[in-house]
Amino acid sequence: MDRIVKNLVDDLLKSLELSSDGQEKDFEKFSNYCLISKEYNKSFALELTCTGSGDDTGIDGIAIIGNGQLIENKEDIDFLLTNNNFLEATYVFVQSKTSNEFSSKEINNFGFGVKDFFSERPKLRRNQEIEDFSDISNYLLSKASKFRSNPKCKLYYVSNGIWKNDQNNVAIIESTRSELISTNLFPEVIFNAIDANEIGRLYRNTKNSVTTTFVFQDKVTLPDLPGISESYLGILPLLEFKKILIDENDSIRNIFYDNVRDFQGINNPVNTSISETLNSDARELFTVLNNGVTIVANDLKTSGNRFTISDYQIVNGCQTSNILFDYLNNNTTETINNFHLPIKLIVTNNDEVKNKITIATNSQTAIKREQLQAMTDYQKNLEMYFQTFDGDGRLFYERRSGQYQTDGNVLRARIINIKDLIKSFSSIFYENPDRVTTYFGSIVTQNVESESPLIFNSNHNNILYYTAAFTYYRLDTLFNKRLLDTNYRKVKFFLLMLFRMLINKEPLDTKYMSSERISTEYCSPIIGVLHNIDNSRDKFENAIEIIKLSGLNVNDKQLIKQVSFTKNLKEAFNVFGS
Repeated sequence: MDRIVKNLVDDLLKSLELSSDGQEKDFEKFSNYCLISKEYNKSFALELTCTGSGDDTGIDGIAIIGNGQLIENKEDIDFLLTNNNFLEATYVFVQSKTSNEFSSKEINNFGFGVKDFFSERPKLRRNQEIEDFSDISNYLLSKASKFRSNPKCKLYYVSNGIWKNDQNNVAIIESTRSELISTNLFPEVIFNAIDANEIGRLYRNTKNSVTTTFVFQDKVTLPDLPGISESYLGILPLLEFKKILIDENDSIRNIFYDNVRDFQGINNPVNTSISETLNSDARELFTVLNNGVTIVANDLKTSGNRFTISDYQIVNGCQTSNILFDYLNNNTTETINNFHLPIKLIVTNNDEVKNKITIATNSQTAIKREQLQAMTDYQKNLEMYFQTFDGDGRLFYERRSGQYQTDGNVLRARIINIKDLIKSFSSIFYENPDRVTTYFGSIVTQNVESESPLIFNSNHNNILYYTAAFTYYRLDTLFNKRLLDTNYRKVKFFLLMLFRMLINKEPLDTKYMSSERISTEYCSPIIGVLHNIDNSRDKFENAIEIIKLSGLNVNDKQLIKQVSFTKNLKEAFNVFGS
């Protein structure tokens, strides 16, 4: 491994607070992180993508992406179908070697392993990770009638050498591509060799803010407004909006401010109406029927009508954008060229202004205005509350996806995103870790978007969410440093529940979640344990002992999604504590 790449690998390990597992394993993680980030531009748990160990069939990393979401289990597929009524999938396979050459033998082994992965009668021995991914894949492929088009398949072989288009290596790659296409599973197969320079570039890209350039000709400049550097109103050709919405991998960018809700699905009444308009004889009226999109950017550079925006988010128009993403992928350039989209572009670094714009412009989805106001204000206050803690307890709440991406002073391991916070809070304070193993969207619908939300309720005391975040971070750190048996990572949300029970046996009554005094008294002993890594480890070791005492199989993916799993753990807890 050359010095530059080694430095980048060390930087990732430090940022994620991962212990070194040796140069080869560290490079595998690094390669998986870079290549999967290339295809999936949201945060993800790196350990869930790593397959490299004995019997890995020559594959070090796998990601299956469905409808823009990372699929972790079969229930994710069911939820996507319920929500969207269609499937679009991409497979990503990664193999990496620390050597300075591109070995024909290793490239061939990698290709054979991927072909065997899709075989109806696989020949290679498989470890548990490969088996799990294969199970998800088989279930996904069984839903072929719901595919908009057959899945994409992307293979990446990474080496520290320099790729020179060696004839033998190119022949092996082309042969693998042809054989995978001949299965009729994929309309397209990409098989790329990634050398040291390219893997370094990809890693640096993960730290850059999102930037794009487009031509904005039909616009008017809005008057000067307090807190706003520049603002424009106009219509934008759909082909120019495509540059804002879609990245170089033809994936939708992670640029939606209100990522608690995200895309509501094609079955949402508003989205159905948008889709029907685009696919009807009245499609020419789209420009006047649609409210358009509001974009807020931190920085703008102009050259005539050429606009370059950086660190931007779509604060209104998430639903429209997702419908248009589908439309752009399924129509010709000639058809698309006739469409324009109303655009409002605002340039500001003022978070208060951004919040006001988000609240004022969001009205097209099921969330009521007062709910959005409460949620947005609460999220901002929560972020500020996290910043009041220093030292080992310093965490960063990511209320806007990617907001710390360019901040080199923030370790990624200490960034807590909305998804993990919701799951942790629900597991710890509502004792339902079996439910949080299902798709994230269902938790949001059940617990966040109700008339009286159980999570992010504006009456809840902030310390409850910080406690949930700190507990999640500490457990993740103990796994990353190999201070706990990593086999139990798959039941981490059950461990969070048991950890709290070992300190405070009974859950906090919901009627006291609004009380600062009672919430603080309840959480302070938990935070006190978390500040000492040895004490934290002891408690989590006790939690693992309780799971062992229960006799439950943590490798049974269906079992851990059942209420009975949680119930049996509570019974084992009572025996353990007696």
